Amino acid sequence: MTDPPLQSFSRYIAIDIHKHYLMLGGIDAHKRLVLTPRRVELSRWPAWAQANLSRSDAVVLEATTNAWAIYDLVSALVGRTVVAHPAKVKLIADARVKTDRLDVLTLAQLLRADLLPEVWVPPTHVRDLRALLSHRRRLVSLQTTAKNRLQSVLHRLNLSAPEGELFAHKQRTWWKELELSATERLRVDHDIATLDHIGPQIAAVDAELRRLSTSTDWAEQVPYLIQLPGIALLSAMTILGAIGDITRFEAAKKLVGYAGLGAGVHASGKTHRDKGITKQGRRDLRYVMMEAARAAVQSHPYWKGESAQLATRIGEPKAIVAIARKLLVVVWHVLMANSADRRSEAEQVAFKLMVWAWKLSDEQRGGMSSRQFIRAQLMQLGIGNELTHITRGGTRRPLATVEEVLTLQAKRGEQSDTT
Repeated sequence: MTDPPLQSFSRYIAIDIHKHYLMLGGIDAHKRLVLTPRRVELSRWPAWAQANLSRSDAVVLEATTNAWAIYDLVSALVGRTVVAHPAKVKLIADARVKTDRLDVLTLAQLLRADLLPEVWVPPTHVRDLRALLSHRRRLVSLQTTAKNRLQSVLHRLNLSAPEGELFAHKQRTWWKELELSATERLRVDHDIATLDHIGPQIAAVDAELRRLSTSTDWAEQVPYLIQLPGIALLSAMTILGAIGDITRFEAAKKLVGYAGLGAGVHASGKTHRDKGITKQGRRDLRYVMMEAARAAVQSHPYWKGESAQLATRIGEPKAIVAIARKLLVVVWHVLMANSADRRSEAEQVAFKLMVWAWKLSDEQRGGMSSRQFIRAQLMQLGIGNELTHITRGGTRRPLATVEEVLTLQAKRGEQSDTT
């Protein structure tokens, strides 16, 4: 649905969001003050909004971490809600004298003049996925910090680590038997306890990501990303969370810029110099594409060859950045077209789908067996119809046939028609 033009509203109200309160102010179409700048405590905000906002109002707020709850309430009460890009607003409206009252009136004036750079408002399911992934990153950061501290103990005391995974549960006895000072023992025990506590939490988040991967919001898009080299389920969900709606990027280069993987340029007078990537986009998307690029050049012949050619001209580090950028362009194309990548290798894709399928419950697979689920995903991608087995490590694992899955889907269609 198209938003009504800003010129059609009677009041233009700006909201400056703070930790414990909101600053609000507004003007009318003739720039007259109709809402004196005022402070509203967050505890009073819902009641104030219900009593004072109407469908004849246009409202602006800046995109901050706590903006979305405010947005959800406001958008249900007013005619139009604009979420402004804070960094770009600062460039437009930077002033020597800054107060909350002046800021809110400046925002209202920019709203009336239709000069505000808007941001895309993610729907609830995108916000939820982003929040879950952000939570996982915090947990992994805590886990990594604890592991690094434990590693430093071994280095500081010149101790040799035991064979195998240093932080596996079977090594707990080894850690407990280390001869340490009382203070060192306390720190080691706390870090071990941190690992024991965080490990199950990360596992629970991963289980929820697997559930979401087969939900109606994401299930159709996930296979198009898993088919690509270097992208497994966690990477796929991170990419989808960062992108949200692929159709908001009218061209692949827009998505590249959004990730901060576009090349910067310095041009002044007769000087024109290419700089490194801008790094001004979404850090999570940029990071996951860099990781995917590193994996792709190790596992896929095409990307390995591309990287080798680029490395001879620009060096290996810049070659990886270029591969990440190219991979992101492929992401845009496969999501926009809902199609397989022309370089996809059916058996390799089937193996990645098998890894995904094995970690899903029967309910998450829609009642299908793993081999039926893999075949259904291959059919969605339009590849691998001739593939009958997945061979890894000398083991051949059979796949369901196309006819078997089509028959199963037909039966389910008949059952849904009768209920």
